[in-house]
Amino acid sequence: MGSQWENFLQNLGEWHGSFASLDPSGTIVDSTPSILSLEQGEEQQLVHFKLRRFGNGLDSAPTREISQEYRSLGKQVVFFESGTFCKGSLQLAPGTVFGAEFGFVAGNRRHRLVQLHSPEGAFESLVLIREFRAGSGSSERPPLEADHLLGHWTGQAATISAEWPEPDLAPSHLNVHREGDGTLTFHTRIGAVEETIGGQSERLMLLPDSGYCLVPLQVSHREAFRVEAGWAPCPDRLERLIRRYDTSGAWISTTWISAFRN
Repeated sequence: MGSQWENFLQNLGEWHGSFASLDPSGTIVDSTPSILSLEQGEEQQLVHFKLRRFGNGLDSAPTREISQEYRSLGKQVVFFESGTFCKGSLQLAPGTVFGAEFGFVAGNRRHRLVQLHSPEGAFESLVLIREFRAGSGSSERPPLEADHLLGHWTGQAATISAEWPEPDLAPSHLNVHREGDGTLTFHTRIGAVEETIGGQSERLMLLPDSGYCLVPLQVSHREAFRVEAGWAPCPDRLERLIRRYDTSGAWISTTWISAFRN
Protein backbone atom coordinates (compact mmCIF):
# COMPACT_ATOMS: atom_id res chain seq x y z
CA MET A 1 0.00 0.00 0.00
CA GLY A 2 1.63 3.23 -1.18
CA SER A 3 1.87 6.50 0.74
CA GLN A 4 -0.49 9.37 -0.01
CA TRP A 5 2.21 11.04 -2.12
CA GLU A 6 2.98 7.84 -4.06
CA ASN A 7 -0.73 7.38 -4.76
CA PHE A 8 -0.96 11.00 -5.92
CA LEU A 9 1.82 10.33 -8.45
CA GLN A 10 -0.47 7.83 -10.22
CA ASN A 11 -2.08 10.94 -11.72
CA LEU A 12 1.09 12.21 -13.44
CA GLY A 13 0.79 12.97 -17.14
CA GLU A 14 -1.01 15.18 -19.61
CA TRP A 15 -4.78 14.76 -19.63
CA HIS A 16 -7.03 16.05 -22.42
CA GLY A 17 -10.73 16.36 -21.70
CA SER A 18 -13.58 18.70 -20.87
CA PHE A 19 -15.36 20.41 -17.99
CA ALA A 20 -19.15 20.09 -18.30
CA SER A 21 -21.54 22.01 -16.02
CA LEU A 22 -24.76 20.20 -15.10
CA ASP A 23 -27.86 21.68 -13.49
CA PRO A 24 -29.66 19.91 -10.58
CA SER A 25 -31.65 17.78 -13.06
CA GLY A 26 -28.44 16.44 -14.63
CA THR A 27 -28.75 18.41 -17.87
CA ILE A 28 -25.45 19.64 -19.36
CA VAL A 29 -25.67 23.42 -19.69
CA ASP A 30 -22.17 24.07 -21.07
CA SER A 31 -18.89 22.28 -21.77
CA THR A 32 -15.32 23.58 -22.12
CA PRO A 33 -12.33 21.64 -23.56
CA SER A 34 -9.36 21.35 -21.21
CA ILE A 35 -5.74 20.22 -20.98
CA LEU A 36 -4.37 19.37 -17.54
CA SER A 37 -0.78 18.40 -16.84
CA LEU A 38 0.88 17.01 -13.72
CA GLU A 39 4.67 16.80 -14.13
CA GLN A 40 7.31 15.51 -11.73
CA GLY A 41 9.73 18.26 -10.71
CA GLU A 42 13.49 17.99 -10.34
CA GLU A 43 12.99 17.38 -6.64
CA GLN A 44 11.34 14.10 -5.69
CA GLN A 45 8.69 15.84 -3.58
CA LEU A 46 7.61 18.35 -6.23
CA VAL A 47 4.85 18.20 -8.84
CA HIS A 48 4.00 20.98 -11.30
CA PHE A 49 0.25 21.39 -11.98
CA LYS A 50 -1.13 23.31 -14.96
CA LEU A 51 -4.74 23.53 -16.13
CA ARG A 52 -5.82 25.28 -19.33
CA ARG A 53 -9.45 25.66 -20.35
CA PHE A 54 -10.43 26.68 -23.88
CA GLY A 55 -13.78 28.45 -23.96
CA ASN A 56 -13.42 29.11 -27.71
CA GLY A 57 -12.06 25.68 -28.69
CA LEU A 58 -8.64 24.03 -28.59
CA ASP A 59 -7.48 25.96 -31.68
CA SER A 60 -7.71 29.24 -29.78
CA ALA A 61 -5.79 30.64 -26.81
CA PRO A 62 -6.88 29.35 -23.38
CA THR A 63 -9.55 31.46 -21.72
CA ARG A 64 -8.45 30.31 -18.27
CA GLU A 65 -5.10 29.08 -17.01
CA ILE A 66 -4.06 27.91 -13.54
CA SER A 67 -0.57 26.85 -12.44
CA GLN A 68 0.48 25.49 -9.06
CA GLU A 69 3.29 23.57 -7.39
CA TYR A 70 2.61 20.68 -5.01
CA ARG A 71 5.18 19.76 -2.35
CA SER A 72 2.68 18.28 0.09
CA LEU A 73 -0.98 17.31 0.24
CA GLY A 74 -3.63 18.90 2.43
CA LYS A 75 -5.90 17.01 4.77
CA GLN A 76 -8.94 17.83 2.62
CA VAL A 77 -7.86 15.32 -0.06
CA VAL A 78 -7.11 11.59 0.25
CA PHE A 79 -5.59 9.31 -2.40
CA PHE A 80 -5.92 5.55 -2.82
CA GLU A 81 -3.55 3.04 -4.44
CA SER A 82 -4.93 3.37 -8.00
CA GLY A 83 -4.55 7.14 -7.88
CA THR A 84 -8.29 7.53 -7.27
CA PHE A 85 -8.94 10.40 -4.88
CA CYS A 86 -11.61 12.35 -3.04
CA LYS A 87 -11.45 15.97 -1.97
CA GLY A 88 -13.91 18.20 -0.18
CA SER A 89 -14.89 20.55 2.59
CA LEU A 90 -13.46 19.57 5.98
CA GLN A 91 -16.33 21.28 7.82
CA LEU A 92 -19.82 22.19 6.73
CA ALA A 93 -20.70 25.52 8.34
CA PRO A 94 -23.83 27.70 8.07
CA GLY A 95 -23.75 30.17 5.21
CA THR A 96 -20.84 28.54 3.37
CA VAL A 97 -20.73 26.66 0.07
CA PHE A 98 -20.23 22.90 0.48
CA GLY A 99 -18.39 20.93 -2.16
CA ALA A 100 -16.84 17.53 -2.84
CA GLU A 101 -14.74 16.23 -5.73
CA PHE A 102 -14.54 12.57 -6.72
CA GLY A 103 -11.64 11.54 -8.97
CA PHE A 104 -11.51 8.03 -10.45
CA VAL A 105 -8.36 6.80 -12.22
CA ALA A 106 -8.11 3.67 -14.37
CA GLY A 107 -5.22 3.27 -16.81
CA ASN A 108 -5.35 6.09 -19.35
CA ARG A 109 -8.68 7.46 -18.13
CA ARG A 110 -9.79 9.82 -15.40
CA HIS A 111 -13.46 10.44 -14.52
CA ARG A 112 -13.99 13.31 -12.10
CA LEU A 113 -17.11 14.83 -10.61
CA VAL A 114 -17.57 17.95 -8.47
CA GLN A 115 -20.75 18.27 -6.41
CA LEU A 116 -21.78 21.69 -5.07
CA HIS A 117 -24.35 22.79 -2.48
CA SER A 118 -25.50 26.35 -1.87
CA PRO A 119 -24.73 28.29 1.36
CA GLU A 120 -28.21 27.19 2.49
CA GLY A 121 -27.25 23.52 2.00
CA ALA A 122 -29.39 22.83 -1.07
CA PHE A 123 -27.96 20.74 -3.91
CA GLU A 124 -27.03 23.25 -6.61
CA SER A 125 -24.93 21.82 -9.46
CA LEU A 126 -22.39 19.30 -10.75
CA VAL A 127 -19.24 19.59 -12.83
CA LEU A 128 -18.35 16.46 -14.82
CA ILE A 129 -14.73 16.19 -15.99
CA ARG A 130 -13.88 13.45 -18.50
CA GLU A 131 -10.15 13.10 -19.18
CA PHE A 132 -7.93 10.97 -21.43
CA ARG A 133 -4.16 10.55 -21.24
CA ALA A 134 -2.61 12.37 -24.21
CA GLY A 135 -1.77 10.05 -27.09
CA SER A 136 -3.43 6.99 -25.53
CA GLY A 137 -6.39 6.79 -27.92
CA SER A 138 -8.68 6.04 -24.97
CA SER A 139 -12.40 6.52 -25.53
CA GLU A 140 -15.33 7.60 -23.40
CA ARG A 141 -17.59 5.03 -21.77
CA PRO A 142 -21.31 5.01 -22.72
CA PRO A 143 -23.86 6.84 -20.54
CA LEU A 144 -24.82 4.85 -17.46
CA GLU A 145 -28.27 3.24 -17.37
CA ALA A 146 -30.10 1.91 -14.32
CA ASP A 147 -29.86 -1.69 -15.55
CA HIS A 148 -26.05 -1.40 -15.54
CA LEU A 149 -26.15 -1.09 -11.73
CA LEU A 150 -28.66 -3.80 -10.88
CA GLY A 151 -27.43 -6.96 -9.17
CA HIS A 152 -24.83 -8.09 -6.67
CA TRP A 153 -21.31 -6.64 -6.58
CA THR A 154 -18.40 -7.83 -4.42
CA GLY A 155 -15.00 -6.32 -3.85
CA GLN A 156 -12.79 -4.54 -1.34
CA ALA A 157 -13.31 -1.29 0.53
CA ALA A 158 -10.48 0.96 1.69
CA THR A 159 -11.47 3.59 4.27
CA ILE A 160 -9.29 6.54 5.31
CA SER A 161 -10.45 8.43 8.39
CA ALA A 162 -9.84 12.02 9.41
CA GLU A 163 -7.64 10.77 12.28
CA TRP A 164 -5.43 8.34 10.38
CA PRO A 165 -4.28 8.39 6.70
CA GLU A 166 -3.60 4.66 6.42
CA PRO A 167 -6.54 2.79 4.79
CA ASP A 168 -8.58 0.28 6.73
CA LEU A 169 -9.38 -2.63 4.37
CA ALA A 170 -12.54 -4.74 4.49
CA PRO A 171 -14.60 -6.92 2.12
CA SER A 172 -17.50 -5.12 0.46
CA HIS A 173 -20.86 -6.26 -0.90
CA LEU A 174 -23.41 -4.20 -2.80
CA ASN A 175 -26.93 -5.17 -3.83
CA VAL A 176 -28.79 -2.79 -6.13
CA HIS A 177 -32.45 -3.47 -6.80
CA ARG A 178 -35.40 -1.62 -8.31
CA GLU A 179 -38.34 -0.62 -6.13
CA GLY A 180 -41.96 -0.74 -7.30
CA ASP A 181 -41.89 2.95 -8.17
CA GLY A 182 -38.82 2.44 -10.38
CA THR A 183 -36.26 3.97 -8.01
CA LEU A 184 -33.07 2.09 -7.15
CA THR A 185 -32.01 1.09 -3.65
CA PHE A 186 -28.35 0.51 -2.72
CA HIS A 187 -27.74 -1.96 0.10
CA THR A 188 -24.05 -1.92 1.08
CA ARG A 189 -22.13 -4.10 3.54
CA ILE A 190 -18.55 -3.18 4.41
CA GLY A 191 -17.12 -5.69 6.83
CA ALA A 192 -19.90 -6.09 9.41
CA VAL A 193 -21.48 -2.66 8.81
CA GLU A 194 -24.62 -2.48 6.66
CA GLU A 195 -26.29 0.55 5.10
CA THR A 196 -29.26 1.11 2.79
CA ILE A 197 -29.49 4.22 0.63
CA GLY A 198 -32.43 5.29 -1.52
CA GLY A 199 -35.79 6.97 -1.30
CA GLN A 200 -36.63 10.65 -1.42
CA SER A 201 -33.77 12.23 0.57
CA GLU A 202 -31.12 11.33 -2.03
CA ARG A 203 -31.19 11.77 -5.77
CA LEU A 204 -29.54 9.16 -7.98
CA MET A 205 -28.18 10.82 -11.09
CA LEU A 206 -26.99 8.66 -14.00
CA LEU A 207 -24.27 10.42 -15.96
CA PRO A 208 -22.34 10.30 -19.25
CA ASP A 209 -19.13 8.22 -19.32
CA SER A 210 -20.73 5.49 -17.15
CA GLY A 211 -20.78 7.60 -14.00
CA TYR A 212 -23.37 8.26 -11.32
CA CYS A 213 -23.78 10.18 -8.08
CA LEU A 214 -26.04 9.81 -5.04
CA VAL A 215 -26.74 13.39 -3.98
CA PRO A 216 -28.39 14.45 -0.72
CA LEU A 217 -30.89 17.14 -1.70
CA GLN A 218 -30.09 19.06 1.49
CA VAL A 219 -27.06 19.00 3.80
CA SER A 220 -26.83 20.41 7.31
CA HIS A 221 -24.15 20.85 9.96
CA ARG A 222 -26.68 19.45 12.48
CA GLU A 223 -27.24 16.10 10.77
CA ALA A 224 -24.88 13.35 9.64
CA PHE A 225 -24.77 12.82 5.88
CA ARG A 226 -22.80 11.19 3.07
CA VAL A 227 -22.03 12.02 -0.54
CA GLU A 228 -21.23 9.35 -3.14
CA ALA A 229 -20.11 9.05 -6.74
CA GLY A 230 -19.36 6.01 -8.85
CA TRP A 231 -17.85 5.04 -12.18
CA ALA A 232 -17.84 1.88 -14.28
CA PRO A 233 -14.46 1.95 -16.11
CA CYS A 234 -15.44 -1.26 -17.92
CA PRO A 235 -18.44 -3.64 -17.98
CA ASP A 236 -19.05 -5.54 -14.73
CA ARG A 237 -16.61 -3.40 -12.75
CA LEU A 238 -17.76 -0.59 -10.47
CA GLU A 239 -15.78 1.91 -8.43
CA ARG A 240 -17.39 3.97 -5.67
CA LEU A 241 -16.24 6.87 -3.48
CA ILE A 242 -18.19 7.69 -0.32
CA ARG A 243 -17.38 10.75 1.80
CA ARG A 244 -18.99 10.92 5.24
CA TYR A 245 -19.75 13.77 7.65
CA ASP A 246 -20.88 13.62 11.30
CA THR A 247 -23.68 15.42 13.15
CA SER A 248 -21.51 18.53 13.58
CA GLY A 249 -20.81 18.80 9.85
CA ALA A 250 -17.20 17.59 10.20
CA TRP A 251 -15.62 15.24 7.65
CA ILE A 252 -14.94 11.88 9.30
CA SER A 253 -13.91 9.43 6.55
CA THR A 254 -13.72 8.55 2.87
CA THR A 255 -14.19 5.05 1.43
CA TRP A 256 -13.07 3.78 -1.98
CA ILE A 257 -14.70 0.55 -3.17
CA SER A 258 -13.56 -1.44 -6.18
CA ALA A 259 -16.13 -4.13 -6.99
CA PHE A 260 -17.06 -6.67 -9.65
CA ARG A 261 -20.49 -7.99 -10.61
CA ASN A 262 -21.20 -11.55 -9.52
